[in-house]
Amino acid sequence: MPVSDRPEDPPTPIGMVDHLDSAGFGPGEEELAFARAYVADGDMNPAVLAMLSDPERSARNERRKAWRMQRDWPALSQYREDNTARAGTAVDVVFMGDSLTEMWRIANPGLFENGHVNRGISGQTTPQMLLRFMAEVVALRPRICHLMAGTNDVAGNTGPNTPQDFKNNILAMLDLAQAHGITVILASLPPFATLAWNPALGNVSGRVAELNVWLKTTAEARGLVFADYFAALTEGEGRMRADFTRDGVHPTRRGYAAMEPVLVESLRLASKAG
Repeated sequence: MPVSDRPEDPPTPIGMVDHLDSAGFGPGEEELAFARAYVADGDMNPAVLAMLSDPERSARNERRKAWRMQRDWPALSQYREDNTARAGTAVDVVFMGDSLTEMWRIANPGLFENGHVNRGISGQTTPQMLLRFMAEVVALRPRICHLMAGTNDVAGNTGPNTPQDFKNNILAMLDLAQAHGITVILASLPPFATLAWNPALGNVSGRVAELNVWLKTTAEARGLVFADYFAALTEGEGRMRADFTRDGVHPTRRGYAAMEPVLVESLRLASKAG
């Protein structure tokens, strides 16, 4: 998801302070407009496409990204106020992830009601999610955590990394969940071969397959539920079905609909295991 422009940057606190708010974080109107247009059926809104191709807007977006990364690298600010507001409320499932999780709420808002809490943040990698895990999963005391991560690690969104770095971050989150009695649904990466925002990587389908084998094996070894969204979305050769995506990575509403039977069965199994 692109990052929206705002009139001016909120002031940046210095050092440790007693309170931080969410100013400057979370999707703005442009981001939401893009997400709605992306997941919708049919052709994308031409006005949204024109907005995305505006070079001045792109430059503003890059400045906004840099400001966010400098102020709050893991983006703990994005859900800070909502986490506080949920203190003492019943939470059944927390969905931790990146844009695939965040945009799921746009595709199917009804899924994130009745104790289902979305904690996806566009562009995030597993080290960022690990830093959010205590505040955004453990502190909410859910029965289940749905963890779907890795696309942006493959892309190198927060810098070069290794498969072992990814594995260590996933294992750390699994250990935190286990220590606090939280059942984990460990999701596969979706099928994708190339990444539009980092085309220099070339075809990464082999890397995706490698990580998915490890995720499945890890889930089996730990007695966790493995949600195989790759199988539900692929058309073969490591690619997502063309009618499920616009960019080869993110599902549209039809893609999310194909994922939901996997989710329903995973939630049933996780509830039984917990």
